[in-house]
Amino acid sequence: MRGPNATPRPGPTWSQLPPAAGAAVMATGIISVGLHLTGHSVLSGILLVLAAALWLALAADFANRLVRERDGWKSEADTPPALTAVAATTVLGTRISLFGWQTLAEALLALSVIVWPVLMINVVRHWKPRMPGGVFLGCVATQGLVVLAATLAPAVGAHWLAFTGMVLFWGGLVLYCFALLRFDLREVVSGAGDQWVAGGALAISALAASKLVATGLWNEDDTDVLRTVSFLLLALDVTWYVVLVLAEVRWPRPRYDIRRWSTVFPMGMTAAAALSVGAAADVTWLKGPGQVLVWVAVAAWLATLFATFRSGAAR
Repeated sequence: MRGPNATPRPGPTWSQLPPAAGAAVMATGIISVGLHLTGHSVLSGILLVLAAALWLALAADFANRLVRERDGWKSEADTPPALTAVAATTVLGTRISLFGWQTLAEALLALSVIVWPVLMINVVRHWKPRMPGGVFLGCVATQGLVVLAATLAPAVGAHWLAFTGMVLFWGGLVLYCFALLRFDLREVVSGAGDQWVAGGALAISALAASKLVATGLWNEDDTDVLRTVSFLLLALDVTWYVVLVLAEVRWPRPRYDIRRWSTVFPMGMTAAAALSVGAAADVTWLKGPGQVLVWVAVAAWLATLFATFRSGAAR
C-alpha cells in the first residue's frame, strides 16, 4: 500500500494509485468504528464496505509490486508510509471484529503480524533527523496490532493475544518517543497534512490502552495504570489536536494535497479514542465531545473525498 508521503511516478497501472491510499483506508475504517460506537450502524456499515473495497484494491497492488516490481517495492518498503499497509489492515480488522466476523479479523491480524516486522525493520533502519509526520507511523502500526489483538482476545477467548498486546503497547510508546526526536517541528507550520499523525499516534495509543482495559484480564493495580495512561495519552493527543488546528488557522494551506488523508485519520482516531477511553476510564463526560469529534471527522472525510475526486478529474 502506498503511504501518504510516497511520490507518484510514471509507470504501470499500480503506480497511478493515490499516494495516500493507505491513509484513506485508515481514515475510512476508524470513522466507521467511531460511527459504530455512537450507534450509527448504517453509516458505519457503508464506510466499512468502502474501506474493505479500497483495502482489497491496495492489497492487490501491494502483491503485484512485490511480485513484478521487486526493486520498486524494496525502495518504498524503506519509507515510513509503507507502514500504512499494517495500520490500514489492523484498523479494518478491528471494525470487522466489532461486526462479528472474528475468523476474518483473525486472518487480518495474522497478515499484519507477518508484514509488520519486515516493514518495521526496514523503516526504522532508514530513520533520519527532521522527518515529516510519517515517522510516527511506526507507533501507529504497532498500536494498531494492539487494538486488534485486544479486540479479538475476549471475542475468541484467546487471552494470550491481550498479554502479547500489552508488551507491544509499551513498545509502541517507546517508538513514539524515538519518532518525536526525529520529527521536524517545522512541519506543524508547513506540513501538507501528515503532520497530524503526531497526534494520531497518541490517539491510537490511548485507544489501545482502553481496549486492553476492556479485556478485564488484569489485576486492579494494572488496570488502574492502564486507565491512567489511556487518559493521559488522550489528553496529550487533544493538545496536539488543538495546536495543529491553530497552526492551520495561523498558516493556512488551502492548496489540496493528497496527504490530507493523513489529517482525517487522526481526527477519526481522536474521536474513537475519546469514546473508548471514556468507557474504560469511567469518564462519562467524554462521550459528548467524542460524539462531536466523530462528526467533525466525517465532515473532514467528505471534504477530502471531494477534493480527491476533483483533483483526479483535473488531472
